[in-house]
Amino acid sequence: QVQLVESGGGLVQPGGSLRLSCAASGSIFSINAMNWYRQAPGKQRELVATITTGGTTTYADSVKGRFTISRDNAKNTVYLQMNSLKPEDTAVYYCNAELGTIVDNRKFWGDYWGQGTQVTVSS
Repeated sequence: QVQLVESGGGLVQPGGSLRLSCAASGSIFSINAMNWYRQAPGKQRELVATITTGGTTTYADSVKGRFTISRDNAKNTVYLQMNSLKPEDTAVYYCNAELGTIVDNRKFWGDYWGQGTQVTVSS
């Protein structure tokens, strides 16, 4: 079964740091861009950061200079290093990726989401 599994969320004080991880597992032959989204209570889900297969990164204006997205292609894992956290960063963070998978010896592409991990920034 192909899945994305996030880890690393938690409670942190303002100004603190957290590192999120998201590992893709299953019969995967390739991964395109990998993304981190977040959704705060009462708000729409928003794109936080993207990293392409070649390592090009883009960020939402609200996190530029504070968050860093990276990936380890050998481990099928994407990371989000979050520094200088603010209360407004509080949200459920979701990993998203387009995965190339093998089912019954055939290749498919699909859009996959992780289950989400809660990040709470509060004193």
